[in-house]
Amino acid sequence: MAHATQRHTKAYQNSRFLESRDARALRMLSEYLEPLSRFQHFGVQDTIVFMGSARLVSKEAAEAALAEAERNGAGLAEARTALELSIHYEAARELAHRLTEWSKNLGRDERRFVVCTGGGPGIMEAANRGASEAKGLNVGLTISIPNEEFDNPFVSHELHFHFHYFFMRKFWFVYLAKAVVLFPGGFGTLDELFEILTLVQTRKMRKRVPIVLFGTKYWNDVINFEALVRYGTISPEDVGLFHRTDSVDDAYDFVKRGLTEHALGSPGAVL
Repeated sequence: MAHATQRHTKAYQNSRFLESRDARALRMLSEYLEPLSRFQHFGVQDTIVFMGSARLVSKEAAEAALAEAERNGAGLAEARTALELSIHYEAARELAHRLTEWSKNLGRDERRFVVCTGGGPGIMEAANRGASEAKGLNVGLTISIPNEEFDNPFVSHELHFHFHYFFMRKFWFVYLAKAVVLFPGGFGTLDELFEILTLVQTRKMRKRVPIVLFGTKYWNDVINFEALVRYGTISPEDVGLFHRTDSVDDAYDFVKRGLTEHALGSPGAVL
C-alpha cells in the first residue's frame, strides 16, 4: 500500500510562526536588515530628513478648498487656516528641491544627501515632491496605522519602505540623518523633535546634525523653550541645538553650511 508523501514546511516559510509572538524578534530584525539591504544597493548613506504635519496641503489645494467653502458658506475658518499654513508646504517643497539640486551638483557620484520623509501626505509629500521635481532619489518611511489610505506618488519607488514598528522607523530616520528640518506638526512631529534633541543633548548622537525648526510663530506658540531654561529644566546652551527660521534661503544656507563643514568628509551612518 502506497503511503502519501508528507510535506514539511521550513521555519522561514511558516507564515503562522513568522506572524506569532515567538517570532517578534525576527520581524524586528527584518525591519533593520531589509531596509539596510536596499539602502546599500542604491548607495544611500546620508539623508536630509524632513518632518511635519500630514494635514498641511499645497497652496493650490488650499485655494480650491477655500473657494469651495465660500461657495457653500461652510468651513470658512478652517479653509482660511489651511491656506495660511500652505506656505509651509510650499517652503518644504522648495527647500527639498534646492538641497537635492545642490547635492546632485557636488560632483561626487557616491556622495548624495537624499531627502527622507515619513512618506505620507502634507509636509512629507511636499519634501518628496520637491526632491522628485529636482530629479533626485528620495526616501519614504511609512508606518502602518489605522488611518485612511493616502497616496504620495513622489517617493522613489525603490526607496519606499513600510514599517510596523515605530522604533525601527525612528531608527532609520536618525541613523542616516545628516540634517533635520522640522515644519509645523502634531504629536508625531513633536515626538520626533524631542527624541532627536534628547539624542543630541545626551551625546548619544555624536555626529553634528544641523536641526532647523521652520515656522517661528508656530514653534514659539507651541513650545516655550525659554520657559524651560527659566525653570532650569534645560540649560541655556540647549536652545542652541537648533535653528529657528521662516526663510527658505536661511534654512538652505544653514543646512548646506552644516553639511559642508561636518558631513562631506564623513560619509555613512555614524551615530
